[in-house]
Amino acid sequence: MLHLYELERWSFEGRLALTGQNDSWSANISWEHSPDVEKIKLSGPLGQGAVVISLKGNVVTIDRGGDDVQSSTQPEEFINQQLGMFVPVRSLRYWVVGLPEPSRSYKDTDIGFNQAGWLSEYKQMQSVDDGAMPLKMMVMNKQVKLKLIIDHWVLNDTKSN
Repeated sequence: MLHLYELERWSFEGRLALTGQNDSWSANISWEHSPDVEKIKLSGPLGQGAVVISLKGNVVTIDRGGDDVQSSTQPEEFINQQLGMFVPVRSLRYWVVGLPEPSRSYKDTDIGFNQAGWLSEYKQMQSVDDGAMPLKMMVMNKQVKLKLIIDHWVLNDTKSN
């Protein structure tokens, strides 16, 4: 059985739609998780307008290509400024694999859970290795709705190698 909290490395590719009170946008997403860093690449059609968000410890770096690289020691606030809406990136690292963040309380629902004022719903799951991983999910609060379709997962549990 796959123990997702112990999974040290994973990645996925998919599509993201983000809707706020005053804005909405969609992008292709590629997310790589390792023990030291979260690396999220957002891009338009054919890789157009690619942005790479790297989160290492308490430092977030946003690279828009060329010399347009910015960093901050306040990750969620900085990403909020850049996106124009608040996205809980630290919690999202758990939610995208179908888990509540372990350091916060949560309440189960029929198809997900509520945590920290956000509802995570898993609309469809897919078989990956020896477990089930999200295929279609939605994370939302009163101001923001994030829809994610994950086309391809790669799981590499280095603890069992």
